[in-house]
Amino acid sequence: MIEIDAITKRYDDRPVVNAVSLVVDPHTLTVIVGTSGSGKTTLLRMINRLVEPSAGTIRIDGKDHRTQPPHILRRGIGYVIQGNGLFPHRTVGQNIATVPVLSGWDKPRVARRVDELLSLFQLDPAQFRDRYPHQLSGGQKQRVGVARALAARPNILLMDEPFGALDPVIRGKAQMDLVSIQKQLGTTIVLVTHDMEEAIQLGDRIAVMDDGNLLQYATPAEILAHPAREFVETLIGSADRPFRYLSLSELGDIVEPGTAQGAPLPVTASRRDALAELLWSGRAALPVTGSDGAVLGRVTRETLMRLAERPA
Repeated sequence: MIEIDAITKRYDDRPVVNAVSLVVDPHTLTVIVGTSGSGKTTLLRMINRLVEPSAGTIRIDGKDHRTQPPHILRRGIGYVIQGNGLFPHRTVGQNIATVPVLSGWDKPRVARRVDELLSLFQLDPAQFRDRYPHQLSGGQKQRVGVARALAARPNILLMDEPFGALDPVIRGKAQMDLVSIQKQLGTTIVLVTHDMEEAIQLGDRIAVMDDGNLLQYATPAEILAHPAREFVETLIGSADRPFRYLSLSELGDIVEPGTAQGAPLPVTASRRDALAELLWSGRAALPVTGSDGAVLGRVTRETLMRLAERPA
């Protein structure tokens, strides 16, 4: 658990983060969203003391994080920045091993952890372990950056605009990979973005910041249904709000009996993805498959459009 209690950061007597309080529950993914200059990155960096607070307290699992030297604290908190920040002169394996080596792990343990993480991120260890960052694609670099941050098994992972440098197709895949890995490992993640759509797609809870102030801290559904301020409503976008509701739910309970032509979608796909596919392809319905690949039924464009117009 991360408890942020009236945390403030001032530069030249001007607060860039102003008395912000929130609690990040264990094993959740919390997104801090706001425009440039809102204080979101400064707030994130105060968690691992890359920036020292001017006032207030941050507690990690009930313990004031200032009781540890900053370099020791940071070894227990993974950190991912935009553009991945890989060391260009080190191999993929050496990059991932950075914190375990600093922490004194022996070589066999380090090697096992490197291969374990490469396999987890669907990068064949034999193929990628000895490559250098310039030999990787953008998506591969991003996965290695997250793997490096997770190498020493931190309970907390901080991510500062981690997908900002990726093209839209790779970005969408990287976002889904992150959600999958987070569910597998149970890591507590705090992620900063300027993109409200990304926040809604990824977050268990969203903290909306503006001019150093926390305007709202709630679930995506609550923020969509009841934006606390005009600024929050502007970030959401009134025209897009009905379709963003669809991104919060999977197809599960709207699959109906029947058949449909064309490529299927898995039952775990979002309702928004299904509607986008139907509109793009011009179909009235598409088949839905379960985890075993068997067809469960179909979902129709009519049903999804009705849900977008009158979200539950």
